[in-house]
Amino acid sequence: MFRIGFVCGLAMMAMSDGAMAGPSAERGSYLVNTIMACGNCHTPRDADGRAMTDKTLSGGGLTFATPAFVATAPNITPDVETGIGSWSDAEIKRALIEGIRPDHGHNAGVPLAAIMPANFYKALLPNDLAAVVAYLRTVRPVRNEVAVPVYKTPVHRDPYPDAEAGFSKAVFADPVRRGAYLVTIGHCMECHSAWSKGVSDFRTGLGKGGRVFPPREGSPEGTPPSTAANITSDPAAGIGAWTDQEVGRAIHGVGRDGRTLKPPMAYAYYAGLKEADLADIIAYLRTVPPLQ
Repeated sequence: MFRIGFVCGLAMMAMSDGAMAGPSAERGSYLVNTIMACGNCHTPRDADGRAMTDKTLSGGGLTFATPAFVATAPNITPDVETGIGSWSDAEIKRALIEGIRPDHGHNAGVPLAAIMPANFYKALLPNDLAAVVAYLRTVRPVRNEVAVPVYKTPVHRDPYPDAEAGFSKAVFADPVRRGAYLVTIGHCMECHSAWSKGVSDFRTGLGKGGRVFPPREGSPEGTPPSTAANITSDPAAGIGAWTDQEVGRAIHGVGRDGRTLKPPMAYAYYAGLKEADLADIIAYLRTVPPLQ
């Protein structure tokens, strides 16, 4: 059972591993490989859709074709020529929280497509941001050149309210705010909010769901699309009537009825979340206003 009333000291310890201490590659690894789920887009997949662990974070995992742009997740390993090996710490941080690529090296000056959730990563606390950079420095460099994005309209990211308001270490005494932080840097609401005219509606459709995703490239013919679920507290349309355990199982990829849930949600990454962090995420989701 995932307990919302989890012992405060343990919950604080889970969030404070890096949020309240100095940056560490270990903390960065935890964030990148669980809640941020960077490999879900940046790690290439084989013909059966399995992540190619020998090419972790080397780009090409997913290609996004939208009315606004066509972009393939880039190489974020430390390879100097095709990855981010020539980038400074400050340049990596800027790319994460502003979506701006350095003016040198591979694809110099090309902005990052709006699918990169810089509008959510803006919420990263300074020590967590530094920890992510520290971890990316430790990833095995892989040479893999990825196509430059093609933009049909100027890059635009809608501001995410919690990221704009920001977080501080002081708020982590509250499990709901700890959960809000994790949900923000996990960019959960990018997919699970109402979708209209190619953008997510965070202000009036937060958590409402409904965005449709085509099957992954290479999926068997006839594979149906998947639709982002309503994760508001509405008891009928959302998860308001679900138990904590049912919500936790869904985050791990098992539906309330026992069926296996479909991608692109990064279930394999969320499986690594600490129990205390998962409990905080559930505590926050309980507070999302109900929407039909």
